[in-house]
Amino acid sequence: MLFVGPQGVGKLAVAIEFAKHLLMKHDPFGNAETMVDRGSHPDLIFSFPVVRPTGLDRPAESDDFKTEWIEMLQDGPYFSSETWLQKHASDNKQAIISVGESNAIIRKLSLKSSQGGYKVCIIWQAEKMNIDAANKLLKIIEEPPAQTIFILTSEHPELVLETIRSRTQIINFKPIKDEKIAKALVEKRSIDEDAARRVARASNGSWLQAQNIISGSGERDEFHDVFKMLMRQAYAKDVMEMKHWCDGVGGWNREKQKRFLEYCLLMTRENFMFNFHESSLCYMTPNEEAFASKFAAFINERNIIEFNNIYNTAIRDIMRNANGKIVFYDLALKVIILIRR
Repeated sequence: MLFVGPQGVGKLAVAIEFAKHLLMKHDPFGNAETMVDRGSHPDLIFSFPVVRPTGLDRPAESDDFKTEWIEMLQDGPYFSSETWLQKHASDNKQAIISVGESNAIIRKLSLKSSQGGYKVCIIWQAEKMNIDAANKLLKIIEEPPAQTIFILTSEHPELVLETIRSRTQIINFKPIKDEKIAKALVEKRSIDEDAARRVARASNGSWLQAQNIISGSGERDEFHDVFKMLMRQAYAKDVMEMKHWCDGVGGWNREKQKRFLEYCLLMTRENFMFNFHESSLCYMTPNEEAFASKFAAFINERNIIEFNNIYNTAIRDIMRNANGKIVFYDLALKVIILIRR
């Protein structure tokens, strides 16, 4: 199965619960649930993108970071790529699932189930498999051993190898409804109902984003400050300051750069809709709304399509390993032109 959907909508959470259900079907010692919760069930295999540590003379495998992964899961199955990178990686490289990891999966699945029931392999962020890893797994995904289940999760299924994607049952996860997020915030985080509704709307259907908003420690606040800086410098035509801005953003890892550009797309949409003065159409935090009250007029029918085009082009270039500083400097110069239309 391939669980598809945006960040924070519960793909990994559901994958783990489904695995727990399967593993409890044959539970001779009555401890499958506890072992899954602790991340120690021998028949539950986790595979996830990692960064090879400096000095390791072979491709990195998920088992090299098993302790860090279990610690992440103990805090809950809702976390971002950036949080995972901060947990296990000390440099700025991209995390991938390599062919070494594929070999490890095949080796583990060749063994019999320790409990005599199912074996479940959860591959988190399957789009991070490189081409060699994906091709190596193709045959076992197409013809898995008896009672072996693969659950792949992906935020970008179009990046999963087509021959793998075509052999899966795709299950689409939609953004969580605002009322469900608001109810959970009231019950789990003791937020008052009015604040919970506002946070739920701004979260865009992501439980992870909702938690980040109320904690004040998420990327969204950082991205908002960086977005404001770009727009103000572009309006002032301050090319030297924009160069410093590009140097800063260009130093982020590619995943963070991509997420920032996606945030820019979101803010373009939200500021355009803000001009209609209809609150039900907007999904912004209070800080974003305060900025939009002064900035939204600069996003209009004369430039919105081109704004979307330049952000999407930049995302494409970043994902194709273009030089980040050059990509963002090109984008910044185009913003200077568009913001005055």
